[in-house]
Amino acid sequence: MGDKVLLVDDEEGIRKVLGISLADAGYDVMTAGSGEEALNIFRNESPSIVLTDIKMPGMDGIVLLRKIKEEKPDTEVIMITGHGDLELAIKSLQFEAADFVTKPIHDEALAIALKRVHERIWMKAKLREYTEGLEQLVLEKTQKLIEAERLAAIGQTVATLAHAIKNIIGGLKGGMYVLEKGMELHNTQYQGQGWEMLKSNVEKIKNLALDLLNYAKDREPDYRLCDPCEPLQEVFHLVQPRCRESGVSLEMECSAGLQPILLDPDGIHCCLLNLASNALDACRDFEPAGTPPGIVLRCLHVHGWGVEYQVADNGCGMDEETRSRIFRTFFSTKGTKGTGLGLMITQKIVREHGGVIEMETKQGKGSTFFIRLPDRRRLDASRTA
Repeated sequence: MGDKVLLVDDEEGIRKVLGISLADAGYDVMTAGSGEEALNIFRNESPSIVLTDIKMPGMDGIVLLRKIKEEKPDTEVIMITGHGDLELAIKSLQFEAADFVTKPIHDEALAIALKRVHERIWMKAKLREYTEGLEQLVLEKTQKLIEAERLAAIGQTVATLAHAIKNIIGGLKGGMYVLEKGMELHNTQYQGQGWEMLKSNVEKIKNLALDLLNYAKDREPDYRLCDPCEPLQEVFHLVQPRCRESGVSLEMECSAGLQPILLDPDGIHCCLLNLASNALDACRDFEPAGTPPGIVLRCLHVHGWGVEYQVADNGCGMDEETRSRIFRTFFSTKGTKGTGLGLMITQKIVREHGGVIEMETKQGKGSTFFIRLPDRRRLDASRTA
């Protein structure tokens, strides 16, 4: 049995004559005397080709064509026109008719139109095949690329951690040496220095392990309703002694009237501490022209967001190249002294909150980091409304 063809014409004689020609050509022919009848047959039988008259009572051929294309766009439709219906035939082509033939219909003209239809069907099938093949190829290449990037990231992680651990081990060995010398010489000053070196490097190991855990684990923020200034105040009191030791001023500004919002205070504390520590490093050993080195921590209300945190410094700042790489995996502005994990973790936590982190910087003029977090209560209310 050949392809199914639905022949639609309100004249019974045309249906009989064309039906015989199509059957002789090997097609499985179905006929309909109106657009409405044709649509019912089409929905039940799903013919691949429809041959329909344009001018018919009730639902005409143009309307039938549009309905067929809406329901099954791949169906090929040949329009039958009279000699004076050229304008309608052109209109049918605009609605994606495959071809049109004019009455009286000769076998040769019908055969040419059907040949064109079969060519369209073949080309569509090939295009679909090529598209599916291309999509599969893109998927395979993407998976390979993801795997390659994952392996590269693992390699970079191992190399970065190995370097950081090597530096910490060097510090531990140095502390042990100074401590042992102090004990050997009964020198309390050496003992104190050695002990402080050991404590400092143990703290580095602890921070490195915590950074890795924070970056590796995939978790939802532990949202709590709290004063958005609280994490900033905690970081302020934590960083203040280190700033005082380094001769760097530290200020804090919290907007009046800030409403409690839903956030993960521990996660935001971690973000702000990372940014404040980076700001302190940027201010150390850098003397801004005309003003002493300083850091300002801010908690503000901005339109469209629940809260905005700012960590601003007037330290060394960054050039454009460094700025473009600042959030890349394991990139650090501190050379061998940093792992780059701090900003990666900060960005991850902010994204988990549905927020954004941005930066403004100028070399020799300092940097300002902005963390904007949504008001989750409003978001949840809008979703349930």
